[in-house]
Amino acid sequence: MKSVTVSIDVPQTPEQVYDFLDVMAHHERFTNHYLTDWRYSGPGRGIGSCAMVTAALGGTKTDVTIEVVEAEAPRRIVERNVSAAGRRLANGVYTIEPLAAGGSRVSFTYTWTRAPLADRLLAPAVRATVRRANRTVMRRLAAELARHVSAAGA
Repeated sequence: MKSVTVSIDVPQTPEQVYDFLDVMAHHERFTNHYLTDWRYSGPGRGIGSCAMVTAALGGTKTDVTIEVVEAEAPRRIVERNVSAAGRRLANGVYTIEPLAAGGSRVSFTYTWTRAPLADRLLAPAVRATVRRANRTVMRRLAAELARHVSAAGA
């Protein structure tokens, strides 16, 4: 299946964005519209931080394990996602790039490495659903970043 990428430009520096995204518990704040029942394990940030969530997307619910497997401050965070009882494997990659005028472009790419037959048969609809959900994630991320950086500066 083809990957899905969504992006948003934010006024925060790459360091500020990375510092926020590096903390697994912060992800709940901008993804809880479709990822619920967050349970954490491992370190709170960085490689090895892990969350088990319930994803409700496209009319179905499934348990997902999300684990940070690579981190390159302040540019990139790679998460491995396992769901559908191991039949769905994917990577979620946050890429943070500085903008010439200041701020950052935050991109999130979701790439399936293994997908159940139903996902593959319905690939265009699955990709559209994931893209729509992740566009909402990016808008919510921008709002949470603004709150977080504002609170940190207060």
